[in-house]
Amino acid sequence: MNMKIDINKEDDKTVVLVAGEIDAYTAPKLREALLPLAEEENPQISVNLKNVSYMDSTGLGVFVGLLKNVRKNNGNLHLVELTDRLERLFSITGLSDIIDISSKSEGGLQ
Repeated sequence: MNMKIDINKEDDKTVVLVAGEIDAYTAPKLREALLPLAEEENPQISVNLKNVSYMDSTGLGVFVGLLKNVRKNNGNLHLVELTDRLERLFSITGLSDIIDISSKSEGGLQ
């Protein structure tokens, strides 16, 4: 399955909507789209994952790398509207303890 990425700048934050599957095939495309956003000064990035049907470890790696770059540039990363399956994935890997995650679209970056 393909993956679609929509990036919208809203005032001082960037909202990214990802749809499809994030796997070894599509993760490089996601990394290529997201990492430049993290290189900005004080990046405020919200990634909506409500339309992601599947994610494997390469997808998790993209978000770990993104988080490192965002923090290096004094920014914030917020993942929103995760499906139950994705929430479990982030939880069992311990990433939910280090990445700001919300099952709702509200909260996080304001």
